[in-house]
Amino acid sequence: MIDTLQIKTTKTSHSRLGETDFNVLPFGKVFTDHMFVADFEDGEWKNFEILPYGPIAMSPAISALHYGQAIFEGMKAYRLPNGEVSVFRADKNFERFNISAARMAMPTIPEEVFMQGIASLINIDKAWVPSEENYSLYLRPVMFATDAELGVKASSTYKFVVLANPSGPYYNKALKVKIETHYTRANEGGVGYAKTAGNYARSLHPFAEAQKEGFDQLIWTDSATHQYVEESGAANVMFILNNKLVTPAVGETILNGVTRDTIIVLAKEMGIEVEQRKVSIAEILEGAKNGSLTEAFAVGTAATVTQIGSIGYDGELYTLAEVSTRTISPAIAKKLNDIRYGLAPDQFGWNWVV
Repeated sequence: MIDTLQIKTTKTSHSRLGETDFNVLPFGKVFTDHMFVADFEDGEWKNFEILPYGPIAMSPAISALHYGQAIFEGMKAYRLPNGEVSVFRADKNFERFNISAARMAMPTIPEEVFMQGIASLINIDKAWVPSEENYSLYLRPVMFATDAELGVKASSTYKFVVLANPSGPYYNKALKVKIETHYTRANEGGVGYAKTAGNYARSLHPFAEAQKEGFDQLIWTDSATHQYVEESGAANVMFILNNKLVTPAVGETILNGVTRDTIIVLAKEMGIEVEQRKVSIAEILEGAKNGSLTEAFAVGTAATVTQIGSIGYDGELYTLAEVSTRTISPAIAKKLNDIRYGLAPDQFGWNWVV
């Protein structure tokens, strides 16, 4: 990658690094000393800066707050054995960011802005990248509309920001999930495939209701019939059914997850048969009853590979095999982690050393 941006850098006068307990890193709550920001004005991206992490002044009339033009990505950087830092599959996140931007009537972002913004932030805050097993530096590129005027139309100005926070494991137990058959995450013709803020906002109330019933997460179903599995919470969902890896095919209502794609590539490389298709609730429940469903797990950047221990449906709880007895998803997860942490050859060229 050729460095083409002129990035103004203002370093913090007080680093919080020495005050941070790296043994206690709750996801999304501890941020590094700096952030990268850029503006879209007059039809072009400009004002590239590295600034101390902190509040950004903005009008309460900005379009993002009123009309929901906001998109983001989730990525991770890893400390390699030689001390270098690499970002995993950044090209896929860049590609999806612009797919989301197009769907939300927002400007696409040039590759050099996206990539150099991330690289510049990591390089100035490299000491924040954890080296412990299962720890990483989570990266959050976000773009939001900034026109300070009311009126239902696409904004003409936007701000792009990259935040970074060191994080430990997202989940530390197998999940108890509920199959949701009333509320929906997405519908045909909508924005389900875009990583836009509104998709997550509409999921919060159903998730809170499920928590009251003792569940950790939801399995979303299709909006038309509620008979087919779509996603699990804020992650894609996969099943080992009759020794095959089965997962819903992506489309307008399902996010094309980077971790999802990675797991599929690795599974095929390991000789595991993969089926991407419609997955019915009836099929999953029958598999749980007769033992043909041996593993279920959520996959995503934050969650990585998170096991599902039980599935609730229509007042009945279906308990799956103990995690300790599972073999396929743990093997895929290990292969993935070994590549990300530089413990195995990166045969697919997924690690971008910054």
